[in-house]
Order: sequence, then structure tokens, then C-alpha cells
Amino acid sequence: MPAVRIIRRTVLPPAGAWRRLTDWERHGAQVPCTRTILVTPPPTRVGTVFTARTGVGSVTFDDPMEVTLWRPPVAGGAGLVRLEKRGRTVTGWAEIEIRGAPGGGSEVHWREELRVRGLPRFLDPVVAAAGRALFGRAVDRLLAAK
Repeated sequence: MPAVRIIRRTVLPPAGAWRRLTDWERHGAQVPCTRTILVTPPPTRVGTVFTARTGVGSVTFDDPMEVTLWRPPVAGGAGLVRLEKRGRTVTGWAEIEIRGAPGGGSEVHWREELRVRGLPRFLDPVVAAAGRALFGRAVDRLLAAK
């Protein structure tokens, strides 16, 4: 599976970065031609399900995800959320870890392994590069949003 690793620093405290990066509906607004559909009512917890629907017109695909680990940051500790991708087109997992940074602010670690069904493995480096660009942009925009 192609692996995506993104690390970002922000002036936001861990709780603030956590709120922004786990606002699933806002994720869709950061990815072109995508919207997020919440299947499970808030608040987010283990078992929460949502779908990222990407496409134009009638050509779409769904990326359903389930929260399988939900550990918000607490004073002095890191926060970690794990999502399992349960779709027919995209499978794999994603983790978002948020740690306090020395001197203040936070450090965000986004890890993702994904497989796009139907794509040959020799395209894994292209999928990984596209994932780094797409998810890196989304993380930057989510952390910068007011």
C-alpha cells in the first residue's frame, strides 16, 4: 500500500489543532470536488462513520471511514485518531496524531496507507505523491482556517 507521511508544526495548542483536524465536515471543503457526509451523529467517538464523496456530476466515488481509535489530547499528552477506510474503491487507514511541541504550539503527524482498487501496484509512488500533496494541502488549510 502506498504510504503517506505528513508532519506540520502549528502555533495552535494541541486541543485547538485537534478540533480543526477532526472536524470531518471541514475536510471535504479542503479537497477538490469532495464533500463529507456524516453518517453517525456527533460527537465523534469510536464507531463514528462518515463518507468523503468525490466526483463531478454522476461520476463519483465514496470513501467511507470509521473511527476505530479516538483519544483526544489531554494536558501533556498526545491525541490520536485512527480511521479505517471501508470503501469499494479506496481501502486502508489513516491516523492523525497531535503532540505538544517544545516551546508551545503543536506538531501534527498524519500517517496514511491507502489502496485504490483497480490501480496496478507500479502506480503506488504516484498515488503516494498525490496523497502527500492533497492531504498536506488539506492539513495546512485546516490548521490555518479561522
